[in-house]
Amino acid sequence: MQSPVSSFAQKRKIYPQNYFRWPLNIKPEIVANLGELRSNHWHMGLDIRTQQRQNLRVYAAAGGYISRVSIKKFGFGRCIVINHPNGLSTLYAHLNDFFPELEQYVEAEQYRLESWEVDLQLPREKFPVTKGQFIAYSGTTGGSQGPHVHFEIRSIETDECLNPLFFGLPLVDKVKPTLQKLAIYDRTSGIYQQPTRYFSVRNTADGYIIPKLPVIETGSEKVSFAIQAFDRISGSNNQDGIYSARLFVDEIPIVGFSLDSISYDETGFMNAHIDYRYKYNGGPYFQHLSRLPGDQGGVYHEENGNGVIHLRDTNVHHIRIELSDTYDQKVELNFAIQRKEEGINKNEIKSSALLFQPGIANHLERKDFELFLPEEALYDSVRSFYFKDVTMNANAITGTHQVNDPSIPVHGNLVVRLKADKPILPEWKDRILIQRTYRNSEQVRKAVWENDWMSASFGDFGHFKAVVDLEPPQINDPGKGDTVDLSRVSSIVFRPTDNYDVITSFRAELNGKWLRFTNDKGRSHIYKFDKRLPFGTHTLKVRVEDLAGNVTEKTWTIKRYPYTPPKKKPVRKGGKAPVRKKTRK
Repeated sequence: MQSPVSSFAQKRKIYPQNYFRWPLNIKPEIVANLGELRSNHWHMGLDIRTQQRQNLRVYAAAGGYISRVSIKKFGFGRCIVINHPNGLSTLYAHLNDFFPELEQYVEAEQYRLESWEVDLQLPREKFPVTKGQFIAYSGTTGGSQGPHVHFEIRSIETDECLNPLFFGLPLVDKVKPTLQKLAIYDRTSGIYQQPTRYFSVRNTADGYIIPKLPVIETGSEKVSFAIQAFDRISGSNNQDGIYSARLFVDEIPIVGFSLDSISYDETGFMNAHIDYRYKYNGGPYFQHLSRLPGDQGGVYHEENGNGVIHLRDTNVHHIRIELSDTYDQKVELNFAIQRKEEGINKNEIKSSALLFQPGIANHLERKDFELFLPEEALYDSVRSFYFKDVTMNANAITGTHQVNDPSIPVHGNLVVRLKADKPILPEWKDRILIQRTYRNSEQVRKAVWENDWMSASFGDFGHFKAVVDLEPPQINDPGKGDTVDLSRVSSIVFRPTDNYDVITSFRAELNGKWLRFTNDKGRSHIYKFDKRLPFGTHTLKVRVEDLAGNVTEKTWTIKRYPYTPPKKKPVRKGGKAPVRKKTRK
């Protein structure tokens, strides 16, 4: 068993070894590690392979007590958190059923709260567990795209996710990180306002090099770099995230990043860590070796700078980039850079457009449109772009206002405010949504009124308009007839639909009492028959509400009686009787 170590001395910590066991009784394998790059976040733990199977037994990694149980339609799905006496907790997600006693407790709480989605905080005496105790069955609930168990180790005090590969888990890794490409940026202007140069690299016996280009020439006085890279663990073909990278200039350490621990409060800063614009437009992930001005995350470690290299002379400078995994297996890229004094590049866009800047609150104003960016919203400066399309469809009450595009990342939310371009009837006012669109993406928010202005918060730039939604959602029938006969089925499935594809509330009642329908992944509301639907005739009522507040209610009379499938006609042994040929007499 290898013992992982940190590449940065200042980040070196002592982690308890062999305190945690592997949560499943199958060969230890992972399909993702902590720090793998995902949409808008780092992956925060290990995705444990379950051999494409569900309902494998999941076991407590160490003794303690179950402190939290949650059920959500997205995210972790069905999830358990165990607190341990050493100040750490473990999380197990995308589960199917919990162990029987816990399953019964959670069901009772769901009926008490009349909610399928729950987030339950439990006292230490409620469900104590021992190391290796069965706690649940594996599954693929929530945001899972396939069967696996998501596993995290957290600090109870800080709620940070710690890198599980530092705890002596039974995983062997003898595979070094892989470097694929290098990118260089002119930092005399904002990183989103310039073309970027990309270089392929090649691995040699002496490390990675840039083929046929020993010296990169630049006309910029300030540059920074990014890398395209991945890591693998022994026996796996999955491209995991790299643990750390470090930048040296003339053998002086400048800056680096390492993924020892990440909190959910800072995981969104992954968008500052990558070349977001390039990824948004279909490119691969490139990870910056410099901290952008508005990046307040904790993965970077500045030693002699923030990663922006000032080329104050025209000498050749040696650059070394060192990549390391959690087992301290390293690879290096070596090359040189030189500033050419003639024709220094100036990429700053000369424009009268407003410059949005990180670290301050930015405000774009028009007579019928406003946009607010909080001071933490931007990672780097960018010129504003605004355009209004005055054409309106039947449901619109404003034209369409475009501000920049979603290739510029926003941390947290921006706020838009709009004024109507046509009169609003009094009965419309509580049914107005603000819609953000761009290419094939669309989000809607309920409009909040502030005098004559409508406002809403969004996580991206794009096209914004206000619409009135008077169309109620639709509910399918559970069956045919005045009295729906459910004797031949084992569940009821509802798939409510809405013209803006947002259902905010679903409630089912059986004979006037709340009935639990599951809603995993937000697709279908499903009730599997249990003791709460005895044989007989009953009244089923369903109420659905959309984002605008439009409500649809439907009531059915349903019946359920014991059903015995008809017996199949016996088949003669040996199959069908042979057909005799007719013969002439």
